[in-house]
Amino acid sequence: MSFIIAIDGPAGAGKGTITKQVGEKLELINIDTGAMFRCVTLRIWQEGIEIENEKAIQNLLETIEIEIKENGEVFLNGKNVTKKIRENEVNNMVSPVSVIPQVRQKLLNLQRKMANGKNVIMEGRDIGTVVFPNADVKIYLDATPEERARRRVKQNQEKGIKCSYEEVLQGILDRDKRDSSREVAPLKRAEDAIYIDSSDMSIEEVSNQIIKLAQEKMANN
Repeated sequence: MSFIIAIDGPAGAGKGTITKQVGEKLELINIDTGAMFRCVTLRIWQEGIEIENEKAIQNLLETIEIEIKENGEVFLNGKNVTKKIRENEVNNMVSPVSVIPQVRQKLLNLQRKMANGKNVIMEGRDIGTVVFPNADVKIYLDATPEERARRRVKQNQEKGIKCSYEEVLQGILDRDKRDSSREVAPLKRAEDAIYIDSSDMSIEEVSNQIIKLAQEKMANN
């Protein structure tokens, strides 16, 4: 028996931070699907593979190994890429890479395998709609583009990644458009997901709201 919390939402909505806090409070395994897609993107970029080259991407997927540590560090083929996957080269490619059918199928299988029989909190773009449509708790976490850009800039600065607010905001606007209009697994709110606009909320306020919802669901199971 497992308990699953699915948190979906656009880039920069705070999904990663909230997922970490809620996961720690409720002692759930945190699986960062966004980091997984970024790992594949980084590998494609490193190899100089064109996104249209399906055969080369399939070959790459057969040899790729992704590991997410309990402390949140991400390892790609044995190397720590926690910072590398957040840099602009990956930011600019991850959206088109994430709609490649072979990539989605590879990571879908891996995500479900990681969560099998466990109590899990997972964030991404289609967790509540595709990966775990029967999740116990579904959240759609949102915020204004301006607020998401501000948060992302602050986050990058803390990680030593240089970027401008204007550059990040434009990237978020572009990605919102791509993610919501793409044919494969578009970003959208599941019909039974609870919508939370975190624009004017603190991290603690959002976390506490989700924790309360989860605890009520657990008590009723």
